[in-house]
Amino acid sequence: MQDTQIINLYFDRNESAIEETHKKYGAYCHSIALHILQSHEDSQECVNDTWLKAWNAMPPQRPKLLRQFLAKITRHLSFDQYRADHAQKRGGGEMELALEELQNCVGGGDPATQAEFEELKRQIHSFLLALSVRDRGIFLRRYFYVEEMAAIAHRYGIKESNVRLILSRTRQKLRSHLEKEGFAV
Repeated sequence: MQDTQIINLYFDRNESAIEETHKKYGAYCHSIALHILQSHEDSQECVNDTWLKAWNAMPPQRPKLLRQFLAKITRHLSFDQYRADHAQKRGGGEMELALEELQNCVGGGDPATQAEFEELKRQIHSFLLALSVRDRGIFLRRYFYVEEMAAIAHRYGIKESNVRLILSRTRQKLRSHLEKEGFAV
């Protein structure tokens, strides 16, 4: 079923919208949640919560890209679940590593205003579009999908040390780009 048809089911308040969404994007959303949560049970719960959030968001929202809309919801819910699960403890998992790697690029505090946050998002998006397809893919796999470096290396047919080097250089470039645009990092 096409995305526009699925979205129309949501707008018609037809419960088959959830079933069709699950058929088309269930595995994709589960994969996103699993990379973050490292638990099949928690990931499945997060995916189910994604369907509920999508149901409550449409209408009034009409996403242009359903796949990205669902990925964003799943990712946010997964991070929320992860933070709740790890509020009192600090482990050595991929999430901590990925967040620590980015810490020096985008700073630790929350932006003071929504306008600053929106400008930061715009600048990061602009930066990512300027990267090569491979470097952008590696960066997004690490920091959006929270994939392990070994998995990224395997996907791109390169050594894990090369992935580390690409990520390090990309973070340095991001930091420089943000500083040039007036962000204190």
